[in-house]
Amino acid sequence: MEELKNIQLFLLDMDGTIYIDNKLIDGAQEFFETLINQKKNYVFLTNNSSKGVEQYLKKLKNLNIKANNENMFTSAQATAIFLKEKKDKASLYVVGTESLKKELALQGFIIEEDVNKHIDYLVVGYDTELNYEKLRKACYLLNRGIEYVATNPDLVCPTGDNEFIPDCGSICNMLKTATNREPIYIGKPRKEMVEIVSNMKKIPLENIAVVGDRLYTDIACGINAGVKSICVLTGETKKEDIFETEFKPSYVFNSIKDLYNIIK
Repeated sequence: MEELKNIQLFLLDMDGTIYIDNKLIDGAQEFFETLINQKKNYVFLTNNSSKGVEQYLKKLKNLNIKANNENMFTSAQATAIFLKEKKDKASLYVVGTESLKKELALQGFIIEEDVNKHIDYLVVGYDTELNYEKLRKACYLLNRGIEYVATNPDLVCPTGDNEFIPDCGSICNMLKTATNREPIYIGKPRKEMVEIVSNMKKIPLENIAVVGDRLYTDIACGINAGVKSICVLTGETKKEDIFETEFKPSYVFNSIKDLYNIIK
């Protein structure tokens, strides 16, 4: 436990880790105040591609959490980096929110709605604006061999009162059933999510910890990157899941409040 006091950069999941829906989890406020007082770094490493960076910063401000662009790294941003390396200014059909489309357009990609036009990649995100027409168009492209990328593999997103709704992974599972095609998943658990931020902040991996509520994304990401991983039980993962998973976290806490009590 003592080694957690030496962590210089906390990479934090958001939904189910520091808040649920629009309610801050008990202890989160004090946790961030402590990090600021101790001059430690924190970056929100979220797989939720339904919102843009500006929307996240606005939400954090409303929750009285201090953050700016340097405190955010999303799966949408990671997807843009991945696609740029393959083809700059590629044309995309996006099964995602208008916010995701805007984020990708700002990175220079051409967002197409007409699937009869030239499309380089199908991109699927956590789409809270999903409709059947989007699914039909996605299947049309997949059946014609278009390359397929998804922002994140999360199956569900917590909404409060221990309820969950389908996330990007569930949408992709539906498309797989219809077309027998699977995407390249970006975002956590890919180790690049950690490595990119480590390089930006110039903080070595041994001084970094990933904090999150999902074993197969947050904790797996920490393991893949070779950093400390901290699982909190305020989201998807339950205590009994820890005994069954292949993704064993370095630490397990009931909530972010327990982590705060250690580092304060």
